[in-house]
Amino acid sequence: MTQRYRFPDGFLWGAATSAYQIEGSPLADGAGPSIWQRYAHTPGMMANGDNGDVACDHYRRYRDDVQLMRALGLQSYRFSVNWARVLPEGTGRVNAKGLDFYSRLVDELLENGITPNVTLFHWDLPAALDDRGGWLNRDSAHWFAEYAATMFKALDDRVPWWSTLNEPWVVVDGGYLHGTAAPGHRNLYEAPLVAHNLMRASGAGIQAYRAHGKHAIGVVFNIEPKYAASERAEDLAATRRANAYMNQQFADPALLGSYPAELAEVYGDAWPDFPADDFKLTKQPVDFVGLNYYTRAVVRHDAGALPLRAAPVPQPQHTRTETGWEVYEQGLVDMLTGFRERYGDMPLYITENGSAFYDPSTAEGEVLEDPLRMDYLRKHLQAAHRAIEAGVNLKGYYAWSLMDNLEWSLGFAKRFGLYHVDFATQKRTPKATAKFYARVIESHGGALGEP
Repeated sequence: MTQRYRFPDGFLWGAATSAYQIEGSPLADGAGPSIWQRYAHTPGMMANGDNGDVACDHYRRYRDDVQLMRALGLQSYRFSVNWARVLPEGTGRVNAKGLDFYSRLVDELLENGITPNVTLFHWDLPAALDDRGGWLNRDSAHWFAEYAATMFKALDDRVPWWSTLNEPWVVVDGGYLHGTAAPGHRNLYEAPLVAHNLMRASGAGIQAYRAHGKHAIGVVFNIEPKYAASERAEDLAATRRANAYMNQQFADPALLGSYPAELAEVYGDAWPDFPADDFKLTKQPVDFVGLNYYTRAVVRHDAGALPLRAAPVPQPQHTRTETGWEVYEQGLVDMLTGFRERYGDMPLYITENGSAFYDPSTAEGEVLEDPLRMDYLRKHLQAAHRAIEAGVNLKGYYAWSLMDNLEWSLGFAKRFGLYHVDFATQKRTPKATAKFYARVIESHGGALGEP
């Protein structure tokens, strides 16, 4: 080991999951259905007909899973709350048994020296609220604030980090524009309305935290750096549109109180004229921002690729993951430094970063070898260190994900976990990447210099 990659004192090492992907028992103990519960049980929506009815059975096995975290030496665990488990109708009546699950999980983490980091919304909107228009309804901001206040009052005495939303872009692009995620809509006119209401909801949730909370709250964006395929004017313009649509559509209203001009070009006559006062709500002071990074995109102009009129250009010189994503660790540095340049110096956390590579459904032996995933982790943590050397105020890193899980509409076939899960038996087996990450944590980054 060397000191070359030693991270600053206080840098936080963690791993992340989300509720519907791992918990299972989605309707247990009085919980209401979510839009993902509905979507997963709609024929043709999920690969292989998979669903989250059992997933990793974390709802019943959470104590054992906390021991997996302890074995890694995790300092923090980022997880999300199933809104409908706590408020089955989305508002109003609190389901005490559902809330108690998260309280017991928090206590179990703290007893094992692991700090909880809670995300309020990781895509699983209560189905009862979808029946009322979901994120198309402007009241959704008030629904979210009520739910958020419920969680803050219950857990803020033990939870020091909160996030309002995780990756709102996926909700909009997958859930309302292309129909590849819950609730499965395909409507260009809905997409900007949903995006706007999500950011209003985030702002309302932050306001609720200022009234009830005592620690730190932020929001989590997925950022995919866009690089122009050439210096041609049309490719540069396409890259600006792609960047505005994915990377600025949500961060700008939250941090700048406005939208990038390119969005009007992207959406055309579907772009609304939003009330100016709405931006007083979207732009609330945050204590940190979480950034999720997986890959980059090289972009060219494509008149037929609506609404962006931009298309990705494959980069065959680099490794690709099972999800088809290029492995490009320099993109993480560019993302972090670019975010600081646009939005100013603020505490940042890498709240998700990981890769899906082929693993067998059953793990033989005590450790499953996964060299490509380990290489991805090493290179991206080295890139994170370079970003810190460049002056980025990066405070922590959460690997995605703690264990193999339900990868949304892709089902169980895409495995991102540090721990392998045999979904037939629920046996957890550490991958070599887990062992390596434990050494990285123990050495505070020094193991990244291993030969």
